[in-house]
Order: sequence, then structure tokens, then C-alpha cells
Amino acid sequence: MPDPNAFEEIVVAGEHLVARVKQLVHEGNVRRIMIKNAEGRTVFEVPLSVGVVGAALMPMWIALGSIAALASHYTLVVERRTPDE
Repeated sequence: MPDPNAFEEIVVAGEHLVARVKQLVHEGNVRRIMIKNAEGRTVFEVPLSVGVVGAALMPMWIALGSIAALASHYTLVVERRTPDE
């Protein structure tokens, strides 16, 4: 059976990392976000559930801000729910 989720890779500059992740979270159909460095190693991964909003995300924003300061480019791997789920 094929994977029911869709994956997308987005390359972002470090200074735009937090803003782009916030945008993805607000889209509502994102299941998981992985952040990879220039070498392709995963440096941060966050699963998102339907009810996660507001203050529950505060530690994630703080961690992302720290990660963004470490390098100039990252790749976001975005796992999205398919429409039939």
C-alpha cells in the first residue's frame, strides 16, 4: 500500500525559518515538520496534531529561533495529510 501522506521539501534561509514554519503550522494540513541542515542531517523534528495551538507551541518557537541562528540555509521536509484522511 502506498504512503497516504504527501511530502514536500522547502529550502529556506535561516532568518526566514521561524516565519516559514509558522506559516506551515497555520495551514492546518501539516502532520510533521523536519528541519535538516546543509549536510542533510535532521536537526529538529516536530509532529503536529490537530489541536496544537498557541502556548503549546511556545517552546518550539524558542527552539527554532536558536536553530535558525546556527546556519544560513535549512531544508524543511513537510509531511502533509492527504485529503481523504
